[in-house]
Amino acid sequence: MSTIPACPQCSLENTYPDGDNYVCADCGHEWPMAAASQADDQDSAVVKDANGNVLQDGDSVVLIKDLKVKGSSITLKMGTKVKSIRLVGGDHEVDCKMDGGNFMLKACYLRKA
Repeated sequence: MSTIPACPQCSLENTYPDGDNYVCADCGHEWPMAAASQADDQDSAVVKDANGNVLQDGDSVVLIKDLKVKGSSITLKMGTKVKSIRLVGGDHEVDCKMDGGNFMLKACYLRKA
């Protein structure tokens, strides 16, 4: 497996190093190697729940607050247990499956079970 990251613009993996930059052979986008290494550091950031416990993939968590689902009439109720979470990057750090569907949740509304 290559350690060269995929293109941030078109997300294809046909990239190569060129001096201090990475270059995408498909779309021609160039970005600095330093920015790519900083993005790798952010991906390995520690995600903590509302009580400060470190969360990991596969953990079980409990909702600490009723959460309204945007664009729907569904409300995720406080005390609902969610099994086998998956940590992802971005504003909503936790990806999970529940009875109502798949949801992305913020870790500040969860506590480790």
